[in-house]
Amino acid sequence: MELGRLEYLQALVTEFQVTDSTEAKEQVLANLANFAYDPGNYEYLRQLQVLDLFLDMLTEDNETLVEFAMGGLCNLCLDKTNKEYILEASGVEPIINCLSSSNEETVVSAVTTLMFLTTPRSRAQTTALPVVECMLRFSLSANTRLSNLASIFLQDYCTPPQVEEARTLSKHTAVGIPLPKD
Repeated sequence: MELGRLEYLQALVTEFQVTDSTEAKEQVLANLANFAYDPGNYEYLRQLQVLDLFLDMLTEDNETLVEFAMGGLCNLCLDKTNKEYILEASGVEPIINCLSSSNEETVVSAVTTLMFLTTPRSRAQTTALPVVECMLRFSLSANTRLSNLASIFLQDYCTPPQVEEARTLSKHTAVGIPLPKD
């Protein structure tokens, strides 16, 4: 049975790599993200380098691929080995970049993933000033899910001085003012 699972996951990865169909890539990535929810698949997904695949997809122009990749990383990063891999692979920066996505699911997964990736060693990066400023804005969102998640992030992962510094800086910036068009 276990061998069958590895073969099936390998078939999904291969299909993703060889298909030219955007729709097929999206479906396969969604399946891989769902399999990432099961700790029984973690070793197989590492063996098949699915973490790298998810990290690579975070910079794609296709928002659906980014959403599924971010969801897959969110599912995988609770595992200590996967967490370390993502941190060692410089995965925090592309995850932070996903905070500016227009896709709600991508943003929620990115915030949650940053929470899961926060360790004493990674805290400086996961709670950098721009991230804290972003969480302050999200905490004011009309989207209850996002505002609650951002509030938890600020309360549980940031220090009061970090939050205060971000608040002070936010008062002096032009956040939300559109840039002039060329």
